[in-house]
Amino acid sequence: MDKKDIMYIVAALVIVLVIALVIKPLATGQPIDMGITVPTTTQPVTDIPAQSPSEYIQSHMTTATPVPTTSPTPVPTWNPKAAQSVEFVDPSTYGLSTNKSTLSGTRINATTLNTSMTTFATISSSTGGGGTTKIMYIPFPYWELEYTLNPTGELKPAKEDVVTVTPTEGSEGVSYSHSGISGSYSTAGPQFTIQVMDGDDPNRIVRTITPPGGINLDLWKGIYKDVEAEKTLRPHQKETMDPDFVAVDPRPWTEKFYEGQRNYYFIITTQSLDSYSLSIKIPTRYIGKY
Repeated sequence: MDKKDIMYIVAALVIVLVIALVIKPLATGQPIDMGITVPTTTQPVTDIPAQSPSEYIQSHMTTATPVPTTSPTPVPTWNPKAAQSVEFVDPSTYGLSTNKSTLSGTRINATTLNTSMTTFATISSSTGGGGTTKIMYIPFPYWELEYTLNPTGELKPAKEDVVTVTPTEGSEGVSYSHSGISGSYSTAGPQFTIQVMDGDDPNRIVRTITPPGGINLDLWKGIYKDVEAEKTLRPHQKETMDPDFVAVDPRPWTEKFYEGQRNYYFIITTQSLDSYSLSIKIPTRYIGKY
């Protein structure tokens, strides 16, 4: 037997020992026998009561605690025909301290806004004649036009309307056509018109102004001149006036302009006026700011 065969035999023995002492105990879960005595501790064996399978399963089952189910609070519907009444609750409901009855805050000392107006320019006529003014620059973003007038005398009732019918000869006989209407309307009464023009754009009329409700001096003074209206009055009302009738003089009138900082001029048209006056007014608080 040569030396090579002896080495094969020794290697085979080593492999067998490794399998027997190491690999087999690891595969079977047994401790590796290394030739060292390991002390063992024995646990006392207590008597385990005999149980049936059903008793064993029942004893090892975990009792589940039932979770109470809560139904959602119904959301009240809103009645559009009746407002809700909001009541007070204890502040502790929201975790607030009940020591303070009111919430603290910083006081704001607000200053009163100055609403007074100052006259910036005037336009007037002592004869009641109309005309066109020169261009004037108004440097303020807001301004008011206050105007008043004095009509000439008292208003007089218009005459009865008269319609004239003139026959004309047609190709198929005689036909009739209205030739016109004669009579006095409000053309003889006072009239007053103000055209506010854009000085930078002559084709733009900013606003056309006439007294609201017209010019009726008799109405303003509480004097009845309407014959039909007088027929509806009782005898004592004709002497002392209708107690329900309240005479109101609307003068002066005011027009508000929420534009400015541009050039303007005014075209004034009048009829049957003794005098009139216009005042351009601006907020007093604007002075020194524009």
